[in-house]
Amino acid sequence: MTQMLTPPPEPPAGRAATPTVVLIDDDDAVREALEGLLDSVGLAARSFGSVQEYLEAAPGVELGCMVLDVRLPGRSGIDFHDAMVRGGADLPVIFISGHADVPMSVRAMKAGAFEFLTKPVRHQELLDAIHQAIESHRARRSGRCQLVRLRRRYDSLTPRERDVGAGVARGLLNKQIAGELGLSEATVKLHRGNLMRKMEAGSVVDLVRMLDRVS
Repeated sequence: MTQMLTPPPEPPAGRAATPTVVLIDDDDAVREALEGLLDSVGLAARSFGSVQEYLEAAPGVELGCMVLDVRLPGRSGIDFHDAMVRGGADLPVIFISGHADVPMSVRAMKAGAFEFLTKPVRHQELLDAIHQAIESHRARRSGRCQLVRLRRRYDSLTPRERDVGAGVARGLLNKQIAGELGLSEATVKLHRGNLMRKMEAGSVVDLVRMLDRVS
């Protein structure tokens, strides 16, 4: 019976290029099969037979995930993932293993692995995990971009505007902020207006959330 595979959702207009799935497995047949699977649903793949091959190629992956075999020649997948985590890499990792090793899977998940699947991997199960991992990576990238923009806006504030913002974040009224900073209430209102405009906040609630993220 032919297995029905679900392709990834269509990206919205203007979205970045096709995500890339990095495959690291020392079994040529497995890599070939997974490359064909990913190609059938429109996903790009970069495959390697070992961690060393991957490191030598150093493929830059802006958006995607990694499918990593646990047992590899040379450096193991588990050890490599540990190093990735220590180095601050944020590429989601889906482990695949030929052995139902519960302690190893627990270790991998505690270390931040996205998923742990046992070979032979069911194609739809792997695709589902890959789709979810890519969306998780996309969301993290989007969150980082938003934070960068917020920090740029915050950096454009004057020291006094930041002082007023700190008071707003504490829930103080203009009169109370004025008293703390030794300013007139009218001056506080002026700084507060500039603060809202520069931070591109639609409301005080939005402003407080933005300030909390950059604090």
